[in-house]
Amino acid sequence: MATIIDGKALAALVVEEVAKDVASFEKQYNIKPGLAVVLVGEDPASQVYVRNKVLRANESGLNSIERKLPADVDQATLNKVVDELNQDPAVHGILVQLPLPEHLDEEYIINAIAPEKDVDGFHPVNVGRLNSGQETLTPCTPLGCLIMLQRELGDLTGKNAVIIGRSNIVGKPMAALLLQQSCTVTIVHSRTRDIEEIVKQADIVVAAVGRSEMVKSHWIKPGAAVIDVGINAIEVDGKRKLVGDVDFADVEPVAGAITPVPGGVGPMTIACLMKNTLTAATQQLRK
Repeated sequence: MATIIDGKALAALVVEEVAKDVASFEKQYNIKPGLAVVLVGEDPASQVYVRNKVLRANESGLNSIERKLPADVDQATLNKVVDELNQDPAVHGILVQLPLPEHLDEEYIINAIAPEKDVDGFHPVNVGRLNSGQETLTPCTPLGCLIMLQRELGDLTGKNAVIIGRSNIVGKPMAALLLQQSCTVTIVHSRTRDIEEIVKQADIVVAAVGRSEMVKSHWIKPGAAVIDVGINAIEVDGKRKLVGDVDFADVEPVAGAITPVPGGVGPMTIACLMKNTLTAATQQLRK
C-alpha cells in the first residue's frame, strides 16, 4: 500500500514556517507583508477559494486585503483596481481570482499585474525567469507539488518524471521545476501516442489534466510517487463527490506514495501562496 501524502498536515507546517518568517520580517521592516485578493462576481467555488486564502493569510500573519467587484464590472474598472494595487506600497502580492467572467480579458489582467507582485507566478516575465532557471515567483500549485515530492522522496536527481497535462498553470511550470531538480521530464497530453506506456516508465507522475479518475493502476510503475492535481466533481449514488485525475482506490495498492483528493495538493497551493507573498515582500524591500 502506498504512503498517503497528507497535504493538509504539510500545508499547516508550511504556514507555520511562513508565520515565523513573517514575524521576523515585521520586526526587521516594521510592516506586514500585504496580500491583495481581487474577486469578481459571485462564483461559489471562487468564493470558497478566496475565503480559504484570506483565512490562511491571517494565520500566516499577513495583512490581507480583499477587493470584491460585481460580476458585471467593466474592464476599465478592473484595470484601475489592479493599477491601484500595483502602486500601493502596502501591497506586496496581488492575486486576481480566476476564472473571470467571459466579458473580461483574463490575459490582459495577468499581464497588468506588476511582475514583482505576481504571487500566482503567471506573468510572462516570471514564466520566462522560471524557464531560464532564474529566481522568480513560481506558480503555487507546482511549487506545492515540488515541496511534497521533496519531503517524501528527498533528492529528486535523476528520477524519471512524467507530467500529464500541458497547461500554463500546472503542466509547463511543473516541468521547469522538476528540470531544475535534475529530473528527466516528459510531458504527455491529449495528442500523445501510447500515453499509458510512457507514464508507466515514471518514478514520479503528476496528473493535471482535468479528467476524473483517468489514471489507472496499470499506468503506474510499482512504487512510483503519484501527485494528483485534478479536482473533479462527479455524482455517486445521487451525491456530489470530489475526485482527482487518478483513480485513487485502483492506484493506491501499486504506488509508493500518493496524494488524496481532496486533502492533497489543494491545501499546499494555498500555503504556497502565503510563501510567495512573503518572498515577494522580501524581494521588494531588499531593492
